[in-house]
Amino acid sequence: MIKFGTGGWRAIIGDDFVCSNIRVVAASILEFAKEQNKTGKPIVIGYDRRFLSESAAKWVAEVLAKGGIEVWFLNRSAPTPLIMHTVKDKNLHFGVEITASHNPARYNGIKLFVDEGRDAPLEVTHRIEEIISGITETEFCDFDEAVEQGKIVYLRNPFNKFLDDIINLLDMNALRERGLRVLFDAMHGSGSYPLQVILHTARCTIDTINLDKDAYFGGQMPAPSEKTLAALSDMVVKGEYDFGIAMDGDGDRLGIVDKYGEYINANEILCMLYYYLVKYKGWKGAVVRNLATTHMLDKIAESFGEKCYEVPVGFKYISSKIDEVDAVLGGESSGGLTVRGHIHGKDSVYAAALFSEMVSVIGKSPSEIFAELEGLYGTYKMIEDNLSFEPERKAEIDKTIMVDKLLPDFGVKIAKVNYEDGCKVYFEDDSFVICRFSGTEPLLRIFAESSDGVAAKKYIEDFKKFLNI
Repeated sequence: MIKFGTGGWRAIIGDDFVCSNIRVVAASILEFAKEQNKTGKPIVIGYDRRFLSESAAKWVAEVLAKGGIEVWFLNRSAPTPLIMHTVKDKNLHFGVEITASHNPARYNGIKLFVDEGRDAPLEVTHRIEEIISGITETEFCDFDEAVEQGKIVYLRNPFNKFLDDIINLLDMNALRERGLRVLFDAMHGSGSYPLQVILHTARCTIDTINLDKDAYFGGQMPAPSEKTLAALSDMVVKGEYDFGIAMDGDGDRLGIVDKYGEYINANEILCMLYYYLVKYKGWKGAVVRNLATTHMLDKIAESFGEKCYEVPVGFKYISSKIDEVDAVLGGESSGGLTVRGHIHGKDSVYAAALFSEMVSVIGKSPSEIFAELEGLYGTYKMIEDNLSFEPERKAEIDKTIMVDKLLPDFGVKIAKVNYEDGCKVYFEDDSFVICRFSGTEPLLRIFAESSDGVAAKKYIEDFKKFLNI
């Protein structure tokens, strides 16, 4: 069965991610476009650097072109934010990116974007799943013939407008005057080119590692984490760089390493950027986070007379809430964020460039900036555990948590429990623990935050013992 999660459809290559299924997904997108009377505009298709991505993009293009929709095809790998930007900038109805984002190398997938470059909402993906169930065969044309006939058009210079729009949002003078030295870990992904162009334009010195295409991502997860960025951390210290930057496989998740070799996690990045935009740039407005993201954002917003809004996991909810309340910024603890005035989805190219601007303007290292925030708002330590389980236990676990609503004995007072997206337990001291199934992998994710890591870890252990995982 082909099911869309929080980040599109993802499947194991050679198992479910195969040509026949990819063409079925493409045919369902075609049928949905016809139902909505949205076949009069091109559909842009991009792809990352994973195994089979370019081929899969061509298989999708062949189905759409056969069905009478013009296809704009990128002639090189591209980050997901570029496709979202193109849909928004060119006023298209749909865009497709072939990627499994930060998933292990054995996965690939398809992300679908709709009007204004937004992640396809649940009502769209549910309808596409319904269409998929009724498809028995697919029609497609030959890719090269479709190019010759003008049904598939290669986009020339697809990065230009994307780069210009980001540069126009930045304080390029501050970046030029600071003259940062940055080490960039491309993690063998598709986000390397645009960030290099932006920082070179700002006259920063940017050196790179893991720039080559590697379908196995150097044997690591293509996601920026403390573990995967250990080598970057060592090289930043030895090379005396101002900091290091890393992006996931499709350029929508960000990781930072301080000049002292300290890993700066996504929660800390979100807090620093929101504080910078409000305190130093004078922006007004709320901030948006998902249920599994730090409550320090709430404290920062409150200190400026603003509000922090909590939404379910899935960036579509963050971008919708940003529009609804005109928030300054929205993000998630997994490493994705966006800023008001940019695209409606995660973009680590802009986030990395804005982070570079922040360091240039404030004149302190990232860890020094965050230490300043801890002095103002207190300490927030988040721990995460991703748990595998036997597939047949999923229904049992879901019944225990979501139906019977049973909880471990945490030994502390509970303020409230939220079942909007998994089970989130809020404690009276502003700490929390959330237990939910991943929307992109067969995992149970447990996040816990407290003023110290020991308490957060205990919350997770309590849940693991309770569920016998």
